[in-house]
Formats: sequence, C-alpha cells, structure tokens
Amino acid sequence: MTKRIIAGSIAEEEAPYELSLRPRVLAEYIGQQSVKDNLDVAIQASLKRGEPLDHILLYGPPGLGKTTLASVIANEMSAHFRSTAGPLIQLKGDLTAILTNLEFGDVLFIDEIHRLQPNIEEILYPAMEDFKLDIGATTRAGLITAPLRSRFGMVHRLDFYSVPELEYIIRRSAEILTAPITGEGCHEIAKRCRGTPRVANRLLKRIRDFADVKGTGEITAPVARDALKLLDIDEQGFDDMDRKLLRAVIERFGGGPVGLNTIAAVLSEEIDAVEDIYEPYLLQIGFLQRTPRGRVATKFAYEHLGIPYRPPQAGLF
Repeated sequence: MTKRIIAGSIAEEEAPYELSLRPRVLAEYIGQQSVKDNLDVAIQASLKRGEPLDHILLYGPPGLGKTTLASVIANEMSAHFRSTAGPLIQLKGDLTAILTNLEFGDVLFIDEIHRLQPNIEEILYPAMEDFKLDIGATTRAGLITAPLRSRFGMVHRLDFYSVPELEYIIRRSAEILTAPITGEGCHEIAKRCRGTPRVANRLLKRIRDFADVKGTGEITAPVARDALKLLDIDEQGFDDMDRKLLRAVIERFGGGPVGLNTIAAVLSEEIDAVEDIYEPYLLQIGFLQRTPRGRVATKFAYEHLGIPYRPPQAGLF
C-alpha cells in the first residue's frame, strides 16, 4: 500500500512529532464531547472511591485520537501507562511479560486489539479481573470476540471531527510549533483534513515547510491552497487514490453496485485497506453508499468529478 499524506494511520517517523502535540489532560483534549463527559464522571468517581476504572474499549477510524485519549486517561488517574499492539504480541510469553510488570491500577493500552490471537487473548482475562486497567483500541470493533468484548465495562466510539474542532486543534498545534497562521489559513487546512486530527497535524507540518520556503513563513489561505495543490489534495480532502476509487465505481461499473473485492482488484490494493482506510471517510460524507449488493457512487461523487449523474437502475438495490 502506498504511503498517503491523508492516511489516518501513523508512520513510524512521525511518532516523536505527534507526541509533542498530544494533549495531556481531558481539558486539553478537543472534540468527542460525549465520550469525554462520560469518562470524566467515571474518572472522578473512581478517584473518589480509590478504585481502578472499568476496562475501556475505544473504537473508530484511525487517526481520531484513541491512543491519545488512553494516555490522557492514565494521566488523569495518575497511573503508569504501558502501550503495545495486537500484531506485536505473537507468543504467550510476550503478553505474560507485559502483564507481570503491571501494578494494581496501571493502564495497559492495546492498539488493534482485535488482532490478538485467541490463545493469547485468554491470558488477558485474569489480568482484567485483577483490575489492572486495560484500554483496548480498534478500527474494527466487529472483529473483537464476544468473551473479550464482554469484559469491557465502557465502550466508546470516536467519530470524525467537525471543522471548528479541527481549527482549534490546528491553532493549538501551530502555537506549539511556533508556526504563524491566520484564521483563514487554519480554516483551509481544517476543511481538507478528512475530519481527522492526525491528518490535520501532518498537513500543518507540510504547509509550514511550504510557507517557510515559498512565502514569508506565515500560513495564510493562499499559501495553504498552493501547498495543498502541490500535495494533490483537493477541496474535499481527497487525494489521487480517493478519486481513482470513485472514478472506477462510476466509469467502469456504471456507478455501482460493485463488490468490495472487485474494487480492491481494480485499485491493486488489499481488501482490508479499501474497507478500513479508503472507504470510511467517503461513506461518512456521502460520496459512497454501502448496499447489500455492493458499493454505489452517489450524486456528490459524480458532481465532484465533473461527470453527468446517472441514477442507479431501479431494483438494483
């Protein structure tokens, strides 16, 4: 899979940069207000009683702040934070070593928890019953086994962010990076970052470079537009792969319905990559529709690509 600047997943080299921009406490964490309100009550009640929190499952598309929120919870609880990921735990001994070093009330964060192997997953159950707080995160909640899911007392979905929320995040990140930015420049980035804070911060970094080299250093709306044009990111935040996907559905399959396997084959991508990375945002903003018979391009997709709209044939779905 090709590396995309608008991908929600984190690249290894970005970790130090992203860590510097992460909020430390709930008051600094922007967006996801309902989730925050519920967690705030649970944290305060837990601290008041001197008890660990219930186990927490966070799910949603990549880049929305699941890891950040887990570290914020640990900070609010004044607990030690340990982090790992499902794919990294290949042997029972790997997880046993992690669990052995946990103290009462410690926070263990397991990213992509749905990818734990069943025989390894079983080792986690006693630790969860011993109230060593486990926070699981996944992009695919439906793949978590019923026994594991039942052990999470709190389950929260993280949704895509609104433009005003992203503007606040971008302004905060720009202050930390000492990158001058105007309100219009901030808005231009916010409306093109696919509702995802990680993408917003990544674009800000690239546009800051462009402003330093091609401008005065200040990120204005014209500077942001020119930089985004250079990065091949359009007004909707789509890159070339998004447009290829929509164009394939419309031009090669008459707008759909077309199966996921077929789309993946046409794009030369893995099925999971199409379903987990490319599709969610297109579905969220209404450019693609999921039906029992396959994916269908909506009128918005036709208009965005400048193709005359052809309604799906009656009875297809």
